[in-house]
Amino acid sequence: MEGSRGHGRSRRRVRTGHGEPAQGPTRSEDDGEAREEGRVVRLVSGDAHSTDPPQHRSLHRRGSGRRRTFRRRTVSLPRPRGLNVLSESWATLWEALAAAQPDHVAVVIGDTHITWSQLDGGAARIASVLDAGGVGHDHKVGQLLYNCPEYLESAYASFKVRASTVNVNYRYKAPEIVHVLSDSGATALVFHSAFAPVVEEARRSLPALRVLLQVDDDSGNALLSGASWYHEVKASAAPMTPIARAGTDSLLLYTGGTTGLPKGVVWSHTGLFGALAFTGYASLGLPLPETVDDVARVAVELQSAGRGPVNMTAPPLMHGTAMFLAFSTFVLGGTVVLLAGRRFDPAELLRLVQRERVTQVSIVGDAFARPIVAEIERAEAAGQPYDLSSLARIVSTGATLSSEMKSALMQRAKSAVVLDMIGASEGGPFAVAMTMPGQDPLATAKFMATPATALFDDQTWEKIPFGSERAGVLAAAGPMPDGYYGDAERTARTFRTIDGVRYTVPGDYARIDADGTVHLLGRGSVCINTGGEKVYPEEVEVAVRSHPNVVDCVVVGVPDQRYGETVVAVVSTDGRTVTEGDLIAHVKTRIADYKAPRRAVFVDQVYRSPSGKADYRWARERAEA
Repeated sequence: MEGSRGHGRSRRRVRTGHGEPAQGPTRSEDDGEAREEGRVVRLVSGDAHSTDPPQHRSLHRRGSGRRRTFRRRTVSLPRPRGLNVLSESWATLWEALAAAQPDHVAVVIGDTHITWSQLDGGAARIASVLDAGGVGHDHKVGQLLYNCPEYLESAYASFKVRASTVNVNYRYKAPEIVHVLSDSGATALVFHSAFAPVVEEARRSLPALRVLLQVDDDSGNALLSGASWYHEVKASAAPMTPIARAGTDSLLLYTGGTTGLPKGVVWSHTGLFGALAFTGYASLGLPLPETVDDVARVAVELQSAGRGPVNMTAPPLMHGTAMFLAFSTFVLGGTVVLLAGRRFDPAELLRLVQRERVTQVSIVGDAFARPIVAEIERAEAAGQPYDLSSLARIVSTGATLSSEMKSALMQRAKSAVVLDMIGASEGGPFAVAMTMPGQDPLATAKFMATPATALFDDQTWEKIPFGSERAGVLAAAGPMPDGYYGDAERTARTFRTIDGVRYTVPGDYARIDADGTVHLLGRGSVCINTGGEKVYPEEVEVAVRSHPNVVDCVVVGVPDQRYGETVVAVVSTDGRTVTEGDLIAHVKTRIADYKAPRRAVFVDQVYRSPSGKADYRWARERAEA
């Protein structure tokens, strides 16, 4: 692989040891769907008035002079019991893609370009290393890495030996790392040298680790005792011969959420393919593939037609938003563009969009959009505007985009569709707000339920009709995880079979109008009970952020002798003076008085995770100080 480090070091053997195979994934009692007609929303490329099904439309070469238009189509599809999608390992799909387009670029990071052949070859060698270390079917491979080619390569290698990947947040301290790796039963860990000290501390409590692969970096940290340099063992290993695999192979996505310890969400390769393929193939107006050969054929046709995706993720790969974007790009034979910096740099993102002709950027709400817009405006003022003409889609998940930021992005990326999605590590999406080029972001600033969305009473589990004005818990049918790893009780609470249909119910509350407009209220686990009234933080946060001088905020409940809890907003501003009284008065013009903050705590910057998620524990500490 280009840009690799550590080849000049002396050869070392891989550390091996003993340990029992990790506990298998928890599965719910019924992973089927309804025996009924379903409906799926598609963004279809082609003639805006055509009624031909997507599979009958030809692929058009970019730059051919024919303008591509997009429209919202609702297509009736049969939804048989079970996942009606290709059931195969991701490794097998990627091997077919590497064979079909070996010289096409798979990964870009900084100035490094890695072809599909190089990615596959490197993964095959690391797979041999894992196999030699006793890592195999249903074992777990932890990944404690910054953005780097080795992240995707080691994930691919893990899938080749039928092991599950386990993402580890690189901000975690030793006790948190111990929790994730012990909870998952990880037998291998791939980590950057920068994390060697914390890994050394954590591994004292992790006797099951069999293989430690250390990726060299500029930290200067020495090789841990018992570990192996990643690139040394890769260079000396023979590529592993492909083996038989299955779509039931899995990966673990550990999600910290906003409260509690990180929990592992188990996705089978089939389930994840179903969840991502609908988005990837449908967005290009293509039918779902039925065979591995179909996957390779479609990828080659897309590249030949100049329509191959070149997708960039702003959040780091350790988060599901980024990893899933990479997977959905790979399945189309596309190119994944990664940020090399260890802190988000909007200038780096925009330079790469311009240089690599990126077609889609994925971000997480205003936490990413604001610095991107600020950098665009700085470059314009300097007379060096960025060329964003290649962007066809800007996708935000995990946090909503304000109309102000959406408008600013669309003014510069004039050909881009902006998709704001409500989803979760546990599945979805539950709602989508879509703004087409030329549309008013204010007029389209509302979330619409998807055909798979439902609303339930969380006490009786009766379905709440849209338009009833009742609040309920959001749910979605369709492809979803098997459950939470080793936690049957939590799995039963979140993945529920109701009237023969399996739903994912992560705990977000909402009201849904008769026309399908979704009013998101927030996560039940951070719901505030003030004087007997329920207040959902996200609803209040939207109102606070609508103040023209507010940059960001997180709303929490703190103990109150009279009301039980009181609403407090932790707020950062743009530098202009905002008084607590002015802010509260502004919020009361948007929502009911009892929902408005009783106090505001002003901070220089609102802390969020690298993926843009609010940190309610941090905010509560500030509010209670």
